[in-house]
Amino acid sequence: MFRVKYYIIHKPFGFLSQFSRELPEHRTLADLGNFPKDVYPVGRLDKDSEGLLILTNDKQLTHRLLHPDFHHRRTYLAQVEGIPTPDAIRQLAGGVDIKLGKKKYHTRPCSVRLMGNTPDYHGFMPAPRTPPIRFRKNNPTSWLELTLTEGKNRQVRKMCARAGFPVLRLIRVAIEKLELGDLPIGGVKPLTRTQLFPLLFE
Repeated sequence: MFRVKYYIIHKPFGFLSQFSRELPEHRTLADLGNFPKDVYPVGRLDKDSEGLLILTNDKQLTHRLLHPDFHHRRTYLAQVEGIPTPDAIRQLAGGVDIKLGKKKYHTRPCSVRLMGNTPDYHGFMPAPRTPPIRFRKNNPTSWLELTLTEGKNRQVRKMCARAGFPVLRLIRVAIEKLELGDLPIGGVKPLTRTQLFPLLFE
């Protein structure tokens, strides 16, 4: 009998958002737990990004979250080189031109907030990363909170680079009202439909 299954995970830095291991040295979601063979990630985080991923075998949920017409909110904390000015924040929020393959794409308007050096998203504070980010004594860093309603390939990194503030660390902390919360790096949490859907669709 078919049974829908739902998990959230806190993907660590350096892990691929997939179960297959293309090279022996690759670390994948399979290293985080013994998952049922029919569950897959809803979308992806690139290898160098961290944070919230949903795993499921519910194809309708996957369609609703990934189809661009639904405009689901995704919130990220980005540690960037430098301290963005108010003009740079407005530029990012209003949409910027990025490259998708060989084509130019203008990003949708989004919410951007400068957090300074003390990122705190509803009580979530990033744990130190292993390995740590590169540190340059004479180049300060700061954190941005960005909420997007689309998810193009490496979009946040491309947007911040376009504005002149390269991303050093990127963490997805929420999808709609579903938050990473206190789930530790590499942590896995099973959820029921009753627990999950009100956070995503209400």
